[in-house]
Amino acid sequence: MSTDTAPFGTRLQAAMAQHGPLCAGIDPHPGLVESWGLTYDPAGVGRFAMTCVEAFGGTVAAVKPQSAFFEVFGAKGVALLERVLTDLRDAGTLTVLDVKRGDIGTTVDAYGEAFLGKDAPAAADAITLSPYLGYGSLRPAIDLAHATGRGVFVPALTSNPEGARVQHARLADGRSVAGAIADEAAEDNAEARGRGELGSIGLVVGATVGSAVRDLGVDLPGMAGPVLAPGPGAQGATADDVRSVFAGALPRVLASSSRDVLRAGPDVAALRDRARAVATQVAAITAS
Repeated sequence: MSTDTAPFGTRLQAAMAQHGPLCAGIDPHPGLVESWGLTYDPAGVGRFAMTCVEAFGGTVAAVKPQSAFFEVFGAKGVALLERVLTDLRDAGTLTVLDVKRGDIGTTVDAYGEAFLGKDAPAAADAITLSPYLGYGSLRPAIDLAHATGRGVFVPALTSNPEGARVQHARLADGRSVAGAIADEAAEDNAEARGRGELGSIGLVVGATVGSAVRDLGVDLPGMAGPVLAPGPGAQGATADDVRSVFAGALPRVLASSSRDVLRAGPDVAALRDRARAVATQVAAITAS
């Protein structure tokens, strides 16, 4: 490793043990921003985002800013996103930047350097990457994440209806696309698994996918990395859903919640209290 930073998986496991398995989202889309009584412009989004930073910093295991809601404002939005990442880092809170980049060759290499490189302007602790140009196309970014002590989350089974046409498809060897992605992530986590540690390459699996994990042969326990799980709370996943979908991998589930927490704003204390309450609820589910 080119830095003295512990691997992302190790740091995430410690943060989940300390704060509970919650990744709080910062999603400043128009409806949410305006529901806080703010204007949907760079100034209003800035107040929204920095309120979240104040509430979540030092409170939750990780925070997931959605890059698109910042990029929409051009250079001002990107500068705000960099400030969010930097301030959360200064607060000792892990960040998962939701960018879902995906490409090939030198392009994915550049994406990796932009967000995971040692000289990145405001690097995240982990990012989301799309594997649908082939998991192998992500190799430069995955290798860079390992080299810099950072992480990657790869969508494998998402809850949007359109995703099933690709993710549920079968390969020539009989494996599902989602199952093959999990198998390849497992290979990237093999060294961490051998050390008895949580891997730094995780999957995104929706908590509302029903029996798809079992039906498609997605080996979440064998993947040996974290599972970022949207769905609990506002998206409708119940405690039973979470236990069923993630059976065998519950201790590694990092629940992603945005609306369920953000609707408690704009008061900082109320946001913080809601985040802690959701983290406690998820911890009770994943521990059972």
